[in-house]
Amino acid sequence: MTTAYTPELTEIKDAIHPALGKVEIPDFVSESELPSRDGDRVIQYREALREAMTEEMRRDERVFLIGEEVAEYNGAYKVSQGMLDEFGPKRIIDSPISENGFAGMCIGAAMMGLRPIVEFMSWSFSLVAADQILNNAPKMLYMSGGQWGCPIVFRGNDGAGGQLGSTHSWCVEGMFANVPGLKMVIPSNPYDAKGLLKTAIRDPDPVFFLESERMLGDKAHVPEEEYFIPFGRARVCREGDDITLISWGRPVHFCMEAAEKLAGDGIECDVLDMRSVRPLDIDSVIESVKKTNRIVVVDQSWPFGSVASEAIAQICERCFDWLDHEPVRVNTIDVPTPYAKNLEAAYLPNAERILEAVRAVVSE
Repeated sequence: MTTAYTPELTEIKDAIHPALGKVEIPDFVSESELPSRDGDRVIQYREALREAMTEEMRRDERVFLIGEEVAEYNGAYKVSQGMLDEFGPKRIIDSPISENGFAGMCIGAAMMGLRPIVEFMSWSFSLVAADQILNNAPKMLYMSGGQWGCPIVFRGNDGAGGQLGSTHSWCVEGMFANVPGLKMVIPSNPYDAKGLLKTAIRDPDPVFFLESERMLGDKAHVPEEEYFIPFGRARVCREGDDITLISWGRPVHFCMEAAEKLAGDGIECDVLDMRSVRPLDIDSVIESVKKTNRIVVVDQSWPFGSVASEAIAQICERCFDWLDHEPVRVNTIDVPTPYAKNLEAAYLPNAERILEAVRAVVSE
């Protein structure tokens, strides 16, 4: 593609949008400087996502949202409810059922200076757009010699949503996080979802933003003031000295449930919510492991080649001598996702499986 380097195309690109590549990234603060997580303004996870997109669309006319049913139907899960009324059909765009088509179109739009938010109704459906989102978006900056950035957010529901069957229940992080050039964010609560999505929209690189249908109705305090949460910084949800638990997304709640029960047995857990897995805040994990000397990693994707596997590899490389027990994983069972409700519940990570793993580790 040598034509990408011609002066004519560069001039066209600059004429279309002179602000291409000039991304406003806020000065990030420490966790202690963020607005309080306690307060009376309680909203749902889906509302936090909507607020993040709305605020950024008001700030920057280059930002737009596209996906199946995001406009007239207010979103399949009502995440974009009311946004069509405010921003109109040129910025809240209903797409055909063609992930490969609209993902590719938006990669081109991002290269030309716009800032698309692409909603996949399910990350399971992103598989038909794999060439676009894995082979084009993350590699564009490198392959163009730095001329063509790709500031785009792909977001939607990841993992088992509740009896949706094997082909609609993919956890894609283990497979997609392997690709250099992209960032991957997996928030576990409304507060983090808003702060991380605002950061994602302003980021100069492709961001894969993984949500969960099972969490969209979760409620928490979300402050009205503007705030941003940086990628690659874990949050300590609970402090303890006996064992480290790390996770991201929905399983963080199972870790906290297990930690509460374990505290009754005198076992105190350090619980870390990683928030992003690419970049992965391995430094915070190492710091915790050096304190507790034991770790269980909880991951809702399949075990083979998972993010949990990578985390444990890095732990063993960097602090093997600090471990009093081999690291343990609690993953989704290594089978296609069952449809039956009871089988799906047994297949996923849950508090009981985490309890069992922790007790086995601390007893040896």
